[in-house]
Amino acid sequence: MTDTVGVIGLGIMGGAMSANLVDGGFRVSGYDIDAAACGRLAAKGGEIAASPGAVAQQAGIVITSLPSPGALDDVVNGKDGLIAAGKQGLIVIETSTFTIKDKQSAHDALAAAGITMLDCPLSGTGAQAVTKDLLVYASGGRAAFERCIPVLDGFARGHHYVGDFGNGSRMKYVANLLVAIHNVASGEAMVLGMKAGLDPQVIYDVIADGAGGSRIFQLRGPMMVADDYDDATMRMEIWQKDMKVIGEFASALKSPTPLFSASAEIYKAGMAQGRAKQDTASVCGVLEDIGRFERGKT
Repeated sequence: MTDTVGVIGLGIMGGAMSANLVDGGFRVSGYDIDAAACGRLAAKGGEIAASPGAVAQQAGIVITSLPSPGALDDVVNGKDGLIAAGKQGLIVIETSTFTIKDKQSAHDALAAAGITMLDCPLSGTGAQAVTKDLLVYASGGRAAFERCIPVLDGFARGHHYVGDFGNGSRMKYVANLLVAIHNVASGEAMVLGMKAGLDPQVIYDVIADGAGGSRIFQLRGPMMVADDYDDATMRMEIWQKDMKVIGEFASALKSPTPLFSASAEIYKAGMAQGRAKQDTASVCGVLEDIGRFERGKT
């Protein structure tokens, strides 16, 4: 591959995606406001651009992986943003989890400038992104999506085209609702087992191999066993944004979410306990505190 792909936002997800694209033979032009993130891409062999607009000038396809709607607005509409670059025919693969309203606003602004935006949220954690174990929920123009397939294959293990723009986000909300519930359920089961006197590693090994396990249990269970949540693949504070988006989406549809609502309280408790920078697997620690359980003591 000699094509240049742009990546704007080189955090946990964007950094891993850009690294895999470099490994796949793509030239990668990246941008992030964090110099350390840019340094990691440069060390991997990627090129660092001075602005989002500069990325657009070098690439025909640009991936955005951003922390907030405000960041997306700056990347799209800012003085040195994508629109200011004047690159008609550019395709933007937007992978963040935001409201459809926020994404639609960016889509419309880009469309007016001759730029196509696809709504392509990702299923997977930062750890999965490193190993290319991501799934893309792609939506928007079918022709643009098909042009992007080689790029998607460069950083993900698979992709599903789910139709009109916004459907990718709708699918992501459904998936993340399940992630939220399964994660708390995993912590709840782990604490129950430990309080019953079972070794956490044995709990993990047995449950992960049976019908009671889940992909989330397999991914987050090792952190729960180790009682170490500092090497975060999804920080609790960032997850709060996703929880809010899902909750508002379900509420607008008047769709009942009793299990999701119950799980949200455990994440809020984690924030109150000072776990904002920890991985969301730390809900296990939250439940240990609530249950007055201390490891190593009977």
